[in-house]
Amino acid sequence: MKTTKPVAILFAFLLTTAALASPSLAQDIVVTELRIPTHSSGEKGLEAVMVRPNDSKPHPMALMTHGTPREAKDRADMTPLRFIPQAREFARRGWTTVIVMRRGFGDSGGGYSEDGHVCGRAPDFVGPTKQAVKDLRESVAYLRTRPEVDPSRMISVGVSTGGLAMVALSADPTPGLVAAISFAGGRGSDVPDHVCHADDLVQAFGEFGKHSKVPMLWIYATNDHFFGPPLAHRFYREFTEKGGNARFIAAPPFGGDGHTLFSLHGIPIWTPMVDDFLKSQNLLLRDTLLQISVPVANPPSYLGTQGRDEFQTYLLSAPHKAFAASPAKGYGTSVGRRTAAQAEKLALENCRKFAPKTDPCTIVMVDDEKPPN
Repeated sequence: MKTTKPVAILFAFLLTTAALASPSLAQDIVVTELRIPTHSSGEKGLEAVMVRPNDSKPHPMALMTHGTPREAKDRADMTPLRFIPQAREFARRGWTTVIVMRRGFGDSGGGYSEDGHVCGRAPDFVGPTKQAVKDLRESVAYLRTRPEVDPSRMISVGVSTGGLAMVALSADPTPGLVAAISFAGGRGSDVPDHVCHADDLVQAFGEFGKHSKVPMLWIYATNDHFFGPPLAHRFYREFTEKGGNARFIAAPPFGGDGHTLFSLHGIPIWTPMVDDFLKSQNLLLRDTLLQISVPVANPPSYLGTQGRDEFQTYLLSAPHKAFAASPAKGYGTSVGRRTAAQAEKLALENCRKFAPKTDPCTIVMVDDEKPPN
């Protein structure tokens, strides 16, 4: 199970920052699932989620995209819903944030186009990244027509392979792109602390740096087990020496693998870094943060401190989600799933890993509702 301290700090941080908005400025955040039509994604289009201030005004856009799991079979289980907490932080700051699931991931149409055989004899890091950028550019072309989007200014945010896609996008920017953020950007880590053909990956950063003019923020945790500090600094040196414009932040260790810093639990760490960067680019859109609506629900009385803290974090997590618990203080969660039924199933499985066999786990909450008695 997770330790209690980060969970408690997270919930306190979010409640404190939510309270910064005055009643006259406070607005809820609205979440809308989308299908983005692109040339290569067929009839399905690209799966996406829009998270924005709940008003009738257009807002500058923050384009967000994901990484790539090490196991190919895990791509189908991915969903943009998992990034709602991260997108919500940008929406609270005044951005219409759109999470885009690229081809070959989740329920997006089109085949997987990002296999550069990077662990083979002829690795290609540039080609697959340009395919990712193709999806993002075509997404922007559609999103610029949406009434929720002010197309005059846009930032882009990506993690892991999505972070590398932002590096490439900065070298071939869409109209209106004024800044880009890469969390743990890279490609080709097949096992912890190993990257296939790392020298070729470094060269790819240099190729993008030759043409990149958009200011960037790069954040790598010092305990990242995909792209560790020595390699991350090599990316940065190659990119900037070739002409790229980036600010590098070595974030403190986070959890068991700092590659997960861009997450709900990491919000107290990475949001101040993002705010400082946006301020340096004159991209602070609001003086106060929009409030987060936190469901009012009490955890089961039999849960211990750790379980109660985890329940509070659950309330802020992405749908579809479920929380299961047992009277012997075992518990399990599952968040960011495609359906509520899937979330229930996985939450029960996770709970049973910790609960005694004689102590059955039951569903305590599904999404923001408690099941009927």
